Amino acid sequence: MKNVSLIIIPLLLSTVSCTTYYKCGETRPEKFTASKRIMPLVNERDSLCSETKSLETALATEKTANQRLQGEYASLEGEFNNLQSKSAMTQEEMSAELRKQADELSKKAQTLAEREKSLREMQAVIARQDSITNRLNSILRDALLGFKADELSVEVKNGKVYVSMSDKLLFKSGSAAVEAKGQEAISVLANVLQKNPDIDILIEGHTDNVPIKTAAYKDNWDLSAARATAIVRLLEAKEIDSKKLTAAGRGEYQPRATNDTPEGRALNRRTEIILSPKLDELMQLLGQ
Repeated sequence: MKNVSLIIIPLLLSTVSCTTYYKCGETRPEKFTASKRIMPLVNERDSLCSETKSLETALATEKTANQRLQGEYASLEGEFNNLQSKSAMTQEEMSAELRKQADELSKKAQTLAEREKSLREMQAVIARQDSITNRLNSILRDALLGFKADELSVEVKNGKVYVSMSDKLLFKSGSAAVEAKGQEAISVLANVLQKNPDIDILIEGHTDNVPIKTAAYKDNWDLSAARATAIVRLLEAKEIDSKKLTAAGRGEYQPRATNDTPEGRALNRRTEIILSPKLDELMQLLGQ
């Protein structure tokens, strides 16, 4: 109906004089006059024109807002695409990092397995070494059974066999010449060692702290070294490989007991023969 009015009103207004005619949307002239029949139509047209203008203004506002929203949408779409791209990169980086960590974990697990294997092998070697040492200790104890406890002792320490011979068994006071009973003990020991020529043998001479000074020996260092060397000579004479023999003088500086009593000093005057078995070289000894 409004569209019909918009068509009819201009036709009716065309009957009004040109001086009083004005277009839709223009301000009504102050001297505008029209008949009572035309005036309601004029008012209606003006109202419709005003409404149309408001709608046009609202439409323009909506277009502006729409353009702004389209710009914001395009910006958000770009940010979204950028985030998707970054997310894809992040996922790739995370996957690469996870693969790297998995590889490192696998390598560490392999290293740990290898170390555990080596540890088991070492434990097996140590167990066999202990078995051999204990067997050697038992053989020497049986072989040297004829000697008194205050003359000779055999024990295992730190995976080695210690044969300790007292000064009472081996030497006279202030001398490095081995007594007959001492030579007998060395012969028994040599018989055991000859069955395996690759045992490392360390001979250590020990004294008490009583000073000594003779024409032959300046002090206890000299005496202990001379006694250790004398035992080495006896073992060489029994065809023990010289390359496996070592002589060392310890003097008074590694006592077994206090030097404040005669009993303690007697324990400190000793010669220790330290046997270091080798696992692969003592397997024959275990089979005896």
